[in-house]
Formats: sequence, structure tokens, C-alpha cells
Amino acid sequence: MESILKFSRNRCTTVEQLDDQTMRSTCRLQDTLTEAFVEITVKLPDLEITRVEGEVRRTYQEECANSTESLRKVVGVRIGPGMLKIIRGLVGTPKDCKHLAFMVEECCHGIILSFTKDVLVHSPRPKAERESKKFYANMVKENIRLYNRCAAFAPGSSIVEGIEVPK
Repeated sequence: MESILKFSRNRCTTVEQLDDQTMRSTCRLQDTLTEAFVEITVKLPDLEITRVEGEVRRTYQEECANSTESLRKVVGVRIGPGMLKIIRGLVGTPKDCKHLAFMVEECCHGIILSFTKDVLVHSPRPKAERESKKFYANMVKENIRLYNRCAAFAPGSSIVEGIEVPK
């Protein structure tokens, strides 16, 4: 059975609070064919991207081999509404390396979700399952960016059942 194609992928996004005015988010991607990382530094409170670094260490796509220069274009972009369209316009077009644009987006989502942590830590913990689901479903409705960002809020989860996601 040596001829069976094998593929595995790991992606990890981390967020660190460096000081009162600075956060750093890093996304690492490693799979059978690709190894890359992107790191953004963000200034608080306006969530402006002040620094971007990245490297594609291994890839099968020629367009990814030397595409990290395009990352610098996102310096000055603010994390918030409309950022995905801006990032895709600056970093990723169909002929470019799509991995890098996706990884910048993941870093931005990580920053956004880090602010959600405090809400979750201080949220009430309803004992009844129905109340608990309702609480978290309302949280996702109020901040639709949470949808599909973790297993609990993924499509098919009973927590997000019936939530209309804008396209």
C-alpha cells in the first residue's frame, strides 16, 4: 500500500498582547506540500496593522515562492468591517498565492476573537442546555464573524442552527 497518496495539514493561529497598545497575531500553515507563516502586529485601540512579516518555506506553487513582498501592502489597513475585501485586493488575486491572503485574514480573525475571550470568560453559565445554546447563538448573531471560527460555531452545530449568514 505504499502508493496511497498521503496528505495532512496543520494550521495554527496565535495572538499575543505585547503591551497596552500592541498585539501580535501569527498564523502557521504546514501540510504535505506547503510550509508558511504570516505574522502581523496591530496597534490598539484602532486595530491598525503596523507590521507584517511572512515566509513561504516550502511550496509546490511557483506563485507562492516569492510572493511575501505583497504582504507589506496591508500595513495601514484597519481590522474591521470590509477588511477581507481590502486584504484580498492587496495581497491575493486568483493568479497570486492565495495561502498568504488567507493567512493574513486568519491573523486578523485571531485579533478579533481575542476580544471575544473576555466576553466568554465573564458570560453567565446557564445550567440548562437550552438556555446555554440560546446564549451562545445570540452571541454569534450579534457578532457574525464568530460563525464557523470554531467547532462549536461551525455549520451543522446545534448552537448555530437556523442562523442566517450574510454572503
